[in-house]
Parts: sequence; C-alpha cells; structure tokens
Amino acid sequence: MSRQKSKRFAESKQMDHILELGKEDYLSMPGRWHSDFFQNQKPLVLELACGRGEYSYGLGKEFPEKNFVGMDIKGSRIYVGAKAALDDGLPNIGFLRAKIENVRSFFGWQEVSEIWITFPDPRPKDKDEKRRLTFSRFLKLYQHILRPDGILHLKTDNRPLMDYSVESVQAFGGEVICLTYDLYESEWKDEHHGIQTYFEDKFTKKGFKINYMKFRLPLLAEPDGPTPPIYFRGEAVSKTAETEEQH
Repeated sequence: MSRQKSKRFAESKQMDHILELGKEDYLSMPGRWHSDFFQNQKPLVLELACGRGEYSYGLGKEFPEKNFVGMDIKGSRIYVGAKAALDDGLPNIGFLRAKIENVRSFFGWQEVSEIWITFPDPRPKDKDEKRRLTFSRFLKLYQHILRPDGILHLKTDNRPLMDYSVESVQAFGGEVICLTYDLYESEWKDEHHGIQTYFEDKFTKKGFKINYMKFRLPLLAEPDGPTPPIYFRGEAVSKTAETEEQH
C-alpha cells in the first residue's frame, strides 16, 4: 500500500462523516440515516459508485436543504470528497465505503429520496451483464430503498450502456422520465449545475457526448424481506474487520 493511501485511510478513520468497516454504526444503519447520521429529516440523496465524490460534494453545496451520501468501495477515492466537504464545513454530505451490491444492508425501506448513478463501469462483456448497475437485480435493490416518489439518474459516456439501461428499466416496469444522448446540448443541462465527475471531465474533453436518463421504478408494495447481512469475500463481516481489507 502506498504512503498516500495509508495516510488517507488513517485520516478517514477520524472522520465522522465517513462510515466504513470497523466503525461502530457500520452494521446498524438502515433506517437511521436521518435520525442518527445527519440528525435531521432532510431528503436523502444517494450517489452510487461515487469515486471521488464530485457529485455528492457538488450537489451538497448546491442544495443545503438535502442530505447526500456518496457510496463507493474505494476508500482512497472517497477520502477526496470527504476531505473537501470537511474543509468547506458541509454537514449535509457523508460517505459510505461499501460495495453497491450491499446497498440494501445499509439503507432501510423507502429511506432514500433520490439516487444518482454517475459514470459506472459499463461492463461491456456479456458475461458481466449481472454486474452492470442497471441490471434487474440492482434495480430491485434500489426499488426497496427508494421512497414512493423516488427518482433515479444515470449519466454515462457509454452509449451501449445507456441503450442497455433504457431497455432494462422498461423491462422492469420503470418509467423513463427524460432521456438524452447529448446532455450538454439538451434542455436538461442546467439541472446538472456544471458538476462533473473526474471521468466526465476526462471524456468530454476528448469529445465524447454525455448520455443522461432520469427514471422511476415501480412502487414496491411492501418490504422485500428482512435486511440482508453484509458479505465480504463470501463471509458476513464483523465489527472487528479492518477497513484496509477492502482495498
């Protein structure tokens, strides 16, 4: 592990707005984000595969009336957004270090108002379809944690992923609210407030067009079973596990 990563991991352990393996509340957060983590009832917005947290940080500055959580497994990356939020004194921004497939283990029934999926790995190989964040098993996870009026957003430079995602959402019974294959030439560009992720900035400078979809999922009539345990490397995690094991 590099010296920079070791430093970031050490500092992350001292940041109350980063929730990660080894911290006291890591295994008991569903239904408690409003009451315990943010200690208010503001709408909760979740950014999945947040990387450096550019969207969570940018939206958090733009909308102080909402709470934002960036979720990613890469601790060294989320440290960047967490440090920026801390330096700017933004109490409505938090970060969760965990795998996306465990999202239901961290958020309760209808606890989230909005989800952003920003530049996920497109997983272009057919054998990796089940790992795409708009595959049906992931949509089912989001459906459980979203409020009845919940909204989802997908941004990607990858047109095949967007085409796949539109089909996946519609096959799931979802509603595509808006769709564009060139966001910054569309009527919806102002809704993004000039916020760009690292990858978005990289690809737009290369001339790639940005695809964007806003959508809803069908209302889930009742909770989809109990909160599942959190698994890491095939085993249920414990409070004594070390965060560095997650890379």
